[in-house]
Amino acid sequence: MSIKEYAKKMIESDPVFKDISDLKETLWVNDKYLPFELTDAVCQLVVTDADIADAEARLQRFAPYIRKCFPETEPAEGLIESPLSDIPKMQKTLEETYGASIPGRLLLKRDSDLAIAGSVKARGGIYEVLKHAEDLALEAGFITEDDNYERFADDDMKEFFSHYTVQVGSTGNLGLSIGIMSAFLGFKVRVHMSADARQWKKDMLRSKGVEVIEYDDDYSAAVLEGRRQSDLDPSSYFVDDENSLPLFLGYAVAASRLKKQFEERSITVDADHPLIVYIPCGVGGAPGGLCYGLKRIYKDNVHVFFCEPTLFPSVLIGMASGKYNEANVSDFGISGMSAADGLACASPSGLVTRLDSNLVSGDFTVRDAVLYDYMRMLMDTEDIFIEPSSCAAFNGPLGLLSFEAGKAYLSAHGLDADKLANATQICWATGGRLVPEDIREEYVNTHLD
Repeated sequence: MSIKEYAKKMIESDPVFKDISDLKETLWVNDKYLPFELTDAVCQLVVTDADIADAEARLQRFAPYIRKCFPETEPAEGLIESPLSDIPKMQKTLEETYGASIPGRLLLKRDSDLAIAGSVKARGGIYEVLKHAEDLALEAGFITEDDNYERFADDDMKEFFSHYTVQVGSTGNLGLSIGIMSAFLGFKVRVHMSADARQWKKDMLRSKGVEVIEYDDDYSAAVLEGRRQSDLDPSSYFVDDENSLPLFLGYAVAASRLKKQFEERSITVDADHPLIVYIPCGVGGAPGGLCYGLKRIYKDNVHVFFCEPTLFPSVLIGMASGKYNEANVSDFGISGMSAADGLACASPSGLVTRLDSNLVSGDFTVRDAVLYDYMRMLMDTEDIFIEPSSCAAFNGPLGLLSFEAGKAYLSAHGLDADKLANATQICWATGGRLVPEDIREEYVNTHLD
């Protein structure tokens, strides 16, 4: 049976997939979700706790370099980390505006404010670039792991890296993180940008000395061509958002950072104090790594939901169909351009849809129009700006008790009213800091039907 035939069968037999095909907001609850103890051994065959610890150690080694070159990281001593903010006014306004109940404590994890790249991609993207630079420097004998990594700021290191190229395919934010960090280190950089990419992101990359190659096609086509061009050049390294373990590990490290923030604020996560997290999702790399890291720490006490545009529910379709990266939104008759440019991926990551297939609790879809409403609401209530794409996360806490599927999930997992009252709910903001003021004004004045 072809994927399109399988999609037709799903649409005819399941009202959730009929809603997906009709571009209606919905909640898909993952029927492949399993208790953590049943998934642990299999997951660790691909990504181990030791792998995550190694990534943490590498970022620590680079902290002196980051601290020296990017003064905004001084308060965190060279670590690239974001604030965790209570948003009680936003919580109340969401409830009043949409007639919903959002129990527990609602927080915003502001990866929108991450240093250097201003998005969640600063975690995985910058980590992979740093790992590649370290691998080259170690192999060439420029440095050992015991040296002070401020050495990477020296002119001879930049001259060394100038003989190598880094390439990536992107809808925007990953390109910014890869481009900015690679160019700063001294690499030649080529970013292959899909049709959904915003012009200001292309302009910013070019201002950093990055070569931007534009496509009239979607994200998958940009990745495919970028990978092809990189393969032709032995000095080129391709950052593969669809299949990269280094990217995945960079994102997974965020979980231990969040745990530390919880400890500093005396936030408890256990069976009686569940953690519920909502993450905007494109191809799946960032949310997949975040989910994996959180599950490794909090196991069954954390419930992770992805949030995708109704026009690009690629990870949902890939997981639900069991077709993984072979699935495409066009199989469900979905096409078009999304305002959620950072989430505009027609096919998902094969790595994430397989590795997280038993870990993700479910997936909310969200219409483009409400993204701008949420964005304005957050600005008005909390004086916080995040990109429209980031605002997809707010459909999670609004929908968990609104959809029958959400109520059924809560009941199946013993999340009664008392436990939900003690819950910590987090919307993960994925981009915003680098958005120019004129573009922010444009977003504020955008109203879609």
